[in-house]
Formats: sequence, structure tokens, C-alpha cells
Amino acid sequence: MRLGIIKTEKVRRAAEVVKREMFIPGKYEGMAYADTPLPIGEGQTISAPHMVFIMDELLDLKLGHLVIEIGTGSGYHTATIAEIVAPSSELPHKWGTVITVEINSVLSTQAYFNLREAGYSDRVHVINMDGSDGVPLRTKADRILVTAAAPDVPPPLLNLLKEGGKMVIPVGNPGFFGQDLLLVERSSGKIFRKKVTEVVFVPLRGRYGWN
Repeated sequence: MRLGIIKTEKVRRAAEVVKREMFIPGKYEGMAYADTPLPIGEGQTISAPHMVFIMDELLDLKLGHLVIEIGTGSGYHTATIAEIVAPSSELPHKWGTVITVEINSVLSTQAYFNLREAGYSDRVHVINMDGSDGVPLRTKADRILVTAAAPDVPPPLLNLLKEGGKMVIPVGNPGFFGQDLLLVERSSGKIFRKKVTEVVFVPLRGRYGWN
């Protein structure tokens, strides 16, 4: 892990508790803790650990938060979030919730079983749908994470972000250049965007993604 990436105890603990080898194909098990993306099937990848924890730190996750994740992948990033907002060491009444959305039905099924095997199915809900178009909830989210690069911040996701909420999302053209990792915040009824760093993510699919 690159020095200085993990800044808080809660993210450090999640990095130690969640076992990455449970979320990758068996043939890559020997590379589970290499700081690199790995294929998970369906043309998708699991992010490098350093990127997972950069995004977790930016989200400023807190115990009890409701978090929406768009792009479940294999479920690894999902599990790190769940371990922060709903730690395994805490009582259930203190738990937060993670709603994770994956447009690919094969990946969403794999992620469901990965998360169940890892012990997070009581705190994480996996949904197979187009998450770029929002999630049908009666409440707004404290935090939103998007793990694929969008053309722009999808308006339906902005509508799901509560006052004081934060979203982390990569935005820009698919490929090796031209993507920015954004921290988006809703404060005093306004939306503020901040570029954090340049990144490379797979393209977001769906109505507000790249088609």
C-alpha cells in the first residue's frame, strides 16, 4: 500500500478486516494484495487497493450512514464501506446500510454470494439495475460512491444526495486519460464539485453512462 493513502483508523481497520481474496477469481488469489486492479469477469476489474481507500477516505464515512454504491463489481469495495458504516464489532442497532447497484446480472449475482460468504449480507443490499438512473428509495443517502467513469455527474444521483451529503465519482472519457475523480457535496442547498486527482476507471453503463 502506498504511504499516506490511509489516513483514518476506520479505513485502516476496514483494510485489515475485509479479505480481498474473497472477492477475486481463484486464479488471481496469489495477487490478492498486490496494489493493482484485477479482472473479475464480464470485462470488469476490481480496483487497486490504494484507489479503494482513497475513495473511502474522501467519502468521510461514519457509523450509521446510508450509503449508495453504483457499480458493485465483485463486492470488495462494498464490503470495505460496510465495515466502516456497520462494523462487525458493533451491535446491529448501530449499523448503517449499504445499497449497492450493479447493472450486470452476472456480476451482481457473484457479488451477492461474495458478500454473503464474507458476512455482510445483513448490512448490504445488492440490486441488479441501472444505477446511473437512480435508486427507488423513500429517503436520501448520506454518501454515494460511483465506481465507474460517467460522462458527467448523473442528475438522478444528485437528487438522492441529502443535505450535507457527499458523493465520490470519476468523470470523463473511457480510456487511459481524461478522467477526474470528483468529490461532490451538497451544502446549503447548493452543489459543490472538487477535482481530487486524475484516474482511470471502466466506463459507467446505463442511461446516464456511456452507451
